[in-house]
Amino acid sequence: MQFKSLGDKRQVVSLSEAVFKGLADDGSLFMPEEIPALSDEFFQKLPGMSLPEIAFSVLKPFVSEDLSEDELREMVESTFSFPIPLKPVNDHIHVLELFHGPTQAFKDVGARFLSRLMSKLHPVTDKKMVVLTATSGDTGGAVAHGFYKVPGIDVVVLYPDGKISPYQQNQMTSLGHNIHAIAVDGAFDDCQRLVKQAFNDRELRGEVAVTSANSINLGRLLPQMVYYFQGVARFMEQNGQQPPVVCVPSGNFGNITAAVIAHRMGLPVKRFVAATNVNDVVLRFLKSGNYDPKDTIVTLANAMDVGDPSNWPRLFELYNQDTEQLKREVAATVVNDGEIKETIKEVFSKNSYLLDPHSATGYLGLSRQLKGEETGFFVSTAHPVKFLETIDAVLPGEAEKIREEFGDAFRVKGTHETMDNSYSKLKEYLLKM
Repeated sequence: MQFKSLGDKRQVVSLSEAVFKGLADDGSLFMPEEIPALSDEFFQKLPGMSLPEIAFSVLKPFVSEDLSEDELREMVESTFSFPIPLKPVNDHIHVLELFHGPTQAFKDVGARFLSRLMSKLHPVTDKKMVVLTATSGDTGGAVAHGFYKVPGIDVVVLYPDGKISPYQQNQMTSLGHNIHAIAVDGAFDDCQRLVKQAFNDRELRGEVAVTSANSINLGRLLPQMVYYFQGVARFMEQNGQQPPVVCVPSGNFGNITAAVIAHRMGLPVKRFVAATNVNDVVLRFLKSGNYDPKDTIVTLANAMDVGDPSNWPRLFELYNQDTEQLKREVAATVVNDGEIKETIKEVFSKNSYLLDPHSATGYLGLSRQLKGEETGFFVSTAHPVKFLETIDAVLPGEAEKIREEFGDAFRVKGTHETMDNSYSKLKEYLLKM
């Protein structure tokens, strides 16, 4: 398996090169040269397979030239060591809970796999590898914990100052050791811009071995396919062979890109729904055909506060830049803060299920798009503990119960640095490392 640049498809690299470069030489994203179809035998066995067994079969075609089967088995066993259950919310809607990992967010899957992949592919040397990543909320904590104390690798996380929850900030700033958190004066798009500038700075990369752990990195994106196979397998066990409609809360559009790649590998899904907050560039594109990024709007679903999604070129490439083909398989819907609050309140009242703001976006997005007797599931990307201010405002008293359950995590004090959003400051910081 080789990986191509979306900007210059003549540039083809190995998995190792794609993972450590992060971006191609022309600044574009990498994609697999081809999407392999899994066998009928695999899909017949899928309902009875364990999560690590599913992960091994799904990821093997992409990594077999770089990892032995034993190495891959070891990696998926340690990555997928926590449950990913599918639960009914009501008669037509199920939830795939992705928040049972160490940082209570779906990004634990990709970050844990990437840290293990990099450790295998990058032997410890005198020259440290610097993992540089931007976060709108959940990526930072997942990457920090995934790479914590990994030999030979330092992590620098950029996050928008004052625009993530205290719990999210604490997960990045409380570790120390090889984890460095920087609060940037600006929005997530500013953090993301700084990371891209660093990757495109040949002078910097001549001095510092820098790579990314955002979903722009294929090593983090590819393992996210696995939980869609898990979700469909469990859904069919509970609901028969009718393929589900799958809704993905979407910000940077990496998660739904992974879902569509899984579909290309043969995973039976009726169609997808990309549910966003009011940062609605993709919905506007699907209506007008004009891709017009706007400044980021701050919302309750802060991990989705992205005005210009980095993974959009990958998703569009999967549909051969054909808007009509994309619209046949992917619907987009926008959920505002008032609707998020109302959905959290209503679902808890009717179904005794507590949603975080992102999962509320997924639930409402799916409920809007189901037709007739259709059923499906949405992915719950984070535990409500990460958004207690919102929970407390909507459901007084419920936040305190969660705070008591996670009490120790709130007592740890973190440290971080601050920086303006000029690239010169970041470059100076990285060169000093």
